[in-house]
Amino acid sequence: MIDAQSKNDDVSLHTLSIIKKAEKFNRWMYHTIKSYCSGQILEIGSGIGNISQLFLRDGYQITLSDIRNDYCENLRAQFSAFSNLKGVIHLDLVHSNFEKEYQSHFSKYKTIFALNVIEHIPADDLAIRNCHFLLKSSGKLIILVPAYPQLYNDFDKGLQHYRRYTKKSLNRLIVKNNFKIIRSKYFNAVGILGWYISGKLQKNETIPKDQMKLYDKLVPVIKLIDSILLNRVGLSVITIAQKVK
Repeated sequence: MIDAQSKNDDVSLHTLSIIKKAEKFNRWMYHTIKSYCSGQILEIGSGIGNISQLFLRDGYQITLSDIRNDYCENLRAQFSAFSNLKGVIHLDLVHSNFEKEYQSHFSKYKTIFALNVIEHIPADDLAIRNCHFLLKSSGKLIILVPAYPQLYNDFDKGLQHYRRYTKKSLNRLIVKNNFKIIRSKYFNAVGILGWYISGKLQKNETIPKDQMKLYDKLVPVIKLIDSILLNRVGLSVITIAQKVK
């Protein structure tokens, strides 16, 4: 009998594998955050390397991480040839003894980014607080999470999302943990329609492959729509913040 955790892990891997083939979408997300990234970078929740590979190919000095050991092993095997890969670590952002377990990584990184990670963590406040410990003085934190609680549907359940955010709620969480906001905006307005139809109306638990393929082809138009709307709405919210203490 397959337990609930195994099923959820399979859904997560299946979803990441589908998104991996959405090259235009991945590159759009990468270009949205890369100008804020410098120095030693830590990616939290690297998964199967969809965004990691773009940073590595462009020569960034980056450490990859994930809470799943199988993902960490895959990342090491997949990217071992890159001299700018500084390591792959098993990272539990809410470990009960975080300070002892990850002391060697404290004040080490100039940039930390976590894309679609924090929503998977029940104690999101603790997760952000521990990111603060890992950053150097004035280091940057980049967080992308799903937006709008009212959009929560079967997709979110299947992906083990505990919540969705607004720009206001995400920024309040970040500021509370001794960061100042540099930039905050919504991302991927058109995605709202697809998420609602596929997750709420069609009751899908994973992203249909054909839908993702079509969406990826439309990314140039979708990016233009985001620009026209001035990033005032979106399926996700992105915040770039700076460590202040």
